Amino acid sequence: MIEIDPAHAHLAAPLADALGAVERRFETQLVSEFPAVSDLCEHVSRYRGKMLRPTMTLLSGIAAARGDASILERDALVRLAAVVEMIHMATLVHDDVLDEADDRRGGRTVNRLRGNETAVMLGDYLISNAFHLAATIGDAGLTVKLGEITNTLCEGELIQLHHREDLGLDFPTYLEVIRRKTAALVGGCGRLGALVAGGDERTCEALGRFGEELGIAFQVRDDILDLDGNADEVGKTLGRDLAKGKLTLPVILLLDTAPPDRFERVVHAFESHDSELLLELLRESDGMDRALAFARERVDAGVAAIDGLDLGGTESLLRDLAASVITRSR
Repeated sequence: MIEIDPAHAHLAAPLADALGAVERRFETQLVSEFPAVSDLCEHVSRYRGKMLRPTMTLLSGIAAARGDASILERDALVRLAAVVEMIHMATLVHDDVLDEADDRRGGRTVNRLRGNETAVMLGDYLISNAFHLAATIGDAGLTVKLGEITNTLCEGELIQLHHREDLGLDFPTYLEVIRRKTAALVGGCGRLGALVAGGDERTCEALGRFGEELGIAFQVRDDILDLDGNADEVGKTLGRDLAKGKLTLPVILLLDTAPPDRFERVVHAFESHDSELLLELLRESDGMDRALAFARERVDAGVAAIDGLDLGGTESLLRDLAASVITRSR
């Protein structure tokens, strides 16, 4: 959760209470009569970090309500926030299978503990429960929009899988991948959170754009951390992008400007999955800095999208949320 500016301290308690309600709704939805299933759901609930997506959903609701924190008492908004977190958790479980990851949030991944078959089915179970919970909100149009978002997430992953070990992956294609696999859901949190709170079309679209830009910046930061993060701080297995042949922005930018001799070394490091050499080459160049600068540009574009709107004083909270995407170490 983001830190609340003292000027908006009156929102701290309601927001914390609402996030607590989201967690309880998440856990209640996943209760099973079978201990084996409940144990798995309890394990995956530990994957929750700062809960960016539920926080984005709730903050967008407050913003659309012009700063009225009582909107957080609306059960539909809490349910929506739990739904998006459930969808996100499902993608994490499936990602760990695709990446053959061992650790997440300081513990073993489901695929490492119970095997890929169990992890795949658990991810499916989370998706199924997410749409079951979404249906209880009672808005068929909202469920359709959530379905469109999950379709987009899957498309992004499929495009990325298609381009594994592809040194010819260009920046526009990379951007399309992360827009779909990450930004679509964060943008949906902004757009749908505002919609459930009764926001007008302009506000919903602006908060959706804000979320999309944050989602792009979040994924770029994630790509940087995977290459040059601290495993204890990040809380998951690092180096999986390179190990699985995923070309990410720092490396794309490095290849784009590397002279012939360095270019050949980068290609060798990528093809041989030599993380130490690749990191050395990145640190000798400005690839990391340029990638981080791009992430900052996306954050700035997101903030610009909500400029001029009457959001009841929540603008600074949204800016703080945006800033945390860049400064995070996990």
